[in-house]
Amino acid sequence: RNRSLSIRSNKGGPPGTPASPARRKGFSFASLRGSIQPELSRRLYQVIKSTNNLVSAHEAAGRERETIAKQLSEWGEQTGDDAVSDVSDKVGVVLSELGAQEEAYAHGVDEARGVLKTIRNTEKSVQPSRDAKGKIADDIQKLKLKEPQSPRLVILEQELVRAEAENLVAEAQLTNITRSKLKIAYDAEFASVIERAEKQIILAKHGRRLLELLDDSPVTPGDSRRAYGNGPAARQVLNDAEDDLKDWEKNVSG
Repeated sequence: RNRSLSIRSNKGGPPGTPASPARRKGFSFASLRGSIQPELSRRLYQVIKSTNNLVSAHEAAGRERETIAKQLSEWGEQTGDDAVSDVSDKVGVVLSELGAQEEAYAHGVDEARGVLKTIRNTEKSVQPSRDAKGKIADDIQKLKLKEPQSPRLVILEQELVRAEAENLVAEAQLTNITRSKLKIAYDAEFASVIERAEKQIILAKHGRRLLELLDDSPVTPGDSRRAYGNGPAARQVLNDAEDDLKDWEKNVSG
């Protein structure tokens, strides 16, 4: 089996330190320049920028889950209670896997964000043709008021016809790409939402099974609890969780 049956087996770092996540791109002058957007692409730029913040938040949430998982396991180990030690360790495994699902979800959202960039880039490419058409039309109106008989009017009107034709092609490309990529982007994001939710439900249900293995009936002073004997059952819960996650993957790919 690939998944660890103990959160404590992940050695190599100081206590409470999760595995290092993949580094995301940091600040650059290119990102600063990217904030200066043409009017046409400005709103989608904000959507993409906010989605990037969302991705970072879910990545951070995943890392925090993994940190909490290790801390919980280490706390349970030092309680001196075999039952608490084992159950907290196994619960830590479940929490760590929940963290991994959070990071996988962030990756899915980031992929959807990348698709939206295609729309934004197309919007940016269309803006100059809109501007050119508008400028020529304005020049014609100004010249008609100033010099109604100017021979330059014929030239400008010919330029306007060409600009309008170029803009029609650009606008058609924009609407085609916008509709196609919008569907692709949010279909991918909703698929990631479903995956995260269904896997979280699987993990949460098995996490509650682990809690059932912890005898919390009160004892009176001087009495001792029965020796903890649910170690094999706790390991089986984790095995079941792993099997259920694998079955989920098979059902999706099948």
